Amino acid sequence: MPLRVTFLGTSGAIPTPERNPTGIFVAREGEELLFDAGEGTQRQMMRFGTGFAVSHLFVTHLHGDHVLGIPGLLQTMDFNDREAPLAIHGPHGTRRQLESLVNALGNRPSFPVRVNQVGGGDVAYRADEYEIRAFETDHDTRSVGYALVEDERKGRFDRERAEELGVPVGPKFSRLHEGNPVELEDGTVVRPEQVVGEPRPGRTIVYTGDTRPTVETIEVAEEPDLLIHDATFADDRAERAVETAHSTARGAAEIASRAGAKRLALMHVSSRYAGYTDDHLEQARESFDGEVFVPGDGDELEVPYPDAEE
Repeated sequence: MPLRVTFLGTSGAIPTPERNPTGIFVAREGEELLFDAGEGTQRQMMRFGTGFAVSHLFVTHLHGDHVLGIPGLLQTMDFNDREAPLAIHGPHGTRRQLESLVNALGNRPSFPVRVNQVGGGDVAYRADEYEIRAFETDHDTRSVGYALVEDERKGRFDRERAEELGVPVGPKFSRLHEGNPVELEDGTVVRPEQVVGEPRPGRTIVYTGDTRPTVETIEVAEEPDLLIHDATFADDRAERAVETAHSTARGAAEIASRAGAKRLALMHVSSRYAGYTDDHLEQARESFDGEVFVPGDGDELEVPYPDAEE
């Protein structure tokens, strides 16, 4: 089951010719999610071919570089005769501002738009096989981060062992894999634990939005497959990072290491670095042994299952 991340916008507060303000698109088995929508997000969606069939928009905070793309995106959806509902999730205390963005042009969209407020520890959205958890972040306004956490998957079915135990090929295989015992013709009962391995972990993506390093990022999910973390500054602006409630690349890497993350994406790079991110990467790698990268606009990443190589 594919889980794909498209980085629509990777800049800090000010866009650059190469980087749009923040926007992250996630596609999972036909469902499309959007995390933040800076100015120009709809054009980035066209440019990188994601389409507009987003069912949920998760807003980390209401600074312009994370939300000014909402009115235009909604208008384009309206022009395309959208009928499907859209849920917009944001931090507690932001409903009025989010409703104002929805109605910015004086006409409410013709399709249903629901605003949902969330705080740290809330499940913003529960789907059949995963959930989106909100967690507290430390920015200079009301803010949250989000974690996409998949449910555990069934253990692997040992067909060879099942046949050795006399289970005939057919429906009894499925019943055992579903966790139900089966009775053979001679009266022998075969239990699921005899032929099904331990449950296997799903995949996890954690996105902080803008924040200082926090313990909540570490605690929201165990060993995330991908951590997308604020890395606005390099070490040369460490004091500025503290003052403005952002993180350095090194600070993001320390959080990734403590969280046991497998991959670290350094996001929201300040325009002052003008596309030069070698220092970000070098400083992050001094604190994090996993894969670390600075995504560019349009970069795509497939997130594999933790046991994909087994």
